[in-house]
Amino acid sequence: MTGPVDGNALAQDLTPHREDTAIDVLQDYQNQGAEHCGREIDLAAHAVAILTTPEPQDKVVQTRLSAKLWRDSKIRVGSAQPPLRPARPARPELRPPREMARRRRGKSPAARLALLHALAHIELNAVDLAWDIVARFTEEVLPDEFYSDWVAVAEDEARHFSLLSDRLSAFGGAYGDLPAHDGLWQAAEHTADDILARLALVPMVLEARALDVTPEMITRFNRYGDTESANVLEVIYNDEIRHVANGSRWFHHICSDRGINPTSTYHELVRRRYAGVLKQPFNVPPTSATRHAFRLM
Repeated sequence: MTGPVDGNALAQDLTPHREDTAIDVLQDYQNQGAEHCGREIDLAAHAVAILTTPEPQDKVVQTRLSAKLWRDSKIRVGSAQPPLRPARPARPELRPPREMARRRRGKSPAARLALLHALAHIELNAVDLAWDIVARFTEEVLPDEFYSDWVAVAEDEARHFSLLSDRLSAFGGAYGDLPAHDGLWQAAEHTADDILARLALVPMVLEARALDVTPEMITRFNRYGDTESANVLEVIYNDEIRHVANGSRWFHHICSDRGINPTSTYHELVRRRYAGVLKQPFNVPPTSATRHAFRLM
């Protein structure tokens, strides 16, 4: 049996002079099979290929393909060295959060398009965040169920990005038309050294924060008569409840394995690693799947 290819080996296949993208290479491996190619591509290498692919639609397509291979037990976890930052398309222009203009509120098409564009940017980052946690922490001793959860999250986030892209198109726009901030990926950089810090800050703070603010956005879109956008946000909201619950469950699992207190560990990590300030509104979804997720927060 051929050995798995890690992310570094895959990266060497994708030298700048080649016209093939990482997605082209993985699709060749998937179409032709490991025996023809002389090696296997493991889940971690799939994650790195997606992270190093700049075009959003390519990320979406490959996320679906890679998720299916994993669900069908066609690939194993393997190991990889993901990039510190994912590849990004030429547009949108990325700015520091402090340099972003204040987004207009209101029912005008321009205001709604700006909000939908900001949400699409968040979801594209969320695709990469899910694949990054798959690839970055393979040295941890974790069951396959951990990877299944985050592959499913990546698939959800890719679907969210596609839904929001469709709404942008309905307004005559597209992802990349407006500037976007780079704050979300900064949280990934600040937690690249510790899986507990990553779980505490990304699903258990940033995604939990989305649960706080999304209901008001849904209400606003419905009030403007934009039920299509409201329905998309309903889908995203319901999926994000599960993502926060996943983060909390694995945070508790790892704390238990390490013999440390999850409550004090969570608060210490947030105090040391999270630079933002949490403001109202706060929303605790009343579902059994998420009650334990909010016990720490």
